[in-house]
Amino acid sequence: MTDRARVPGQLPGDLTLRRPVPSDHARLQVALAEWWGGLGGEAGALQRQLLVPRLFLQHFADTSFLVERPDRTLHAFLIGFLSQTDPGTAYIHFVGVCPEGRRDGVGSALYDHFFTTARAAGRDQVRCITSPNNRNSIAYHARMGFRLEPGDRTDDDGVPVHADYDGPGLDRVSFVREL
Repeated sequence: MTDRARVPGQLPGDLTLRRPVPSDHARLQVALAEWWGGLGGEAGALQRQLLVPRLFLQHFADTSFLVERPDRTLHAFLIGFLSQTDPGTAYIHFVGVCPEGRRDGVGSALYDHFFTTARAAGRDQVRCITSPNNRNSIAYHARMGFRLEPGDRTDDDGVPVHADYDGPGLDRVSFVREL
């Protein structure tokens, strides 16, 4: 599905959208280990898995989404929440689309659903981060209308990076999008 043909928020084909529940945690953990094509090796897979503990499915299900195929196979997910500190902000914590489902509009539909949820809650901006080595994510967020926030340094490609954002050696790229 191309961006020109895409209807905002509409999932392609016979995919369904629902809120996650705690029993979905094991399926998400498998996806976090397998869908990134080995990015960061075993340590990268573990880091991704640790970023989505069960508590997100227990306490942020109203602002998170799963996409499933007719056979209930996990196809994509978005874990997000409304900031408790900044009443104008919503935050996208983690998004994944299975490798065979990329470029079919599923990711954009998930973001559209989250934007709608955030607007309905009175939020006027969405923030998120990614790793500097995740070039696909950086490009995707730029295409989705997110603005790169200034960092404390820029990498060789001119991308602003926040050094040690999540701890020593855990640099991040930060984005914001106005709704």
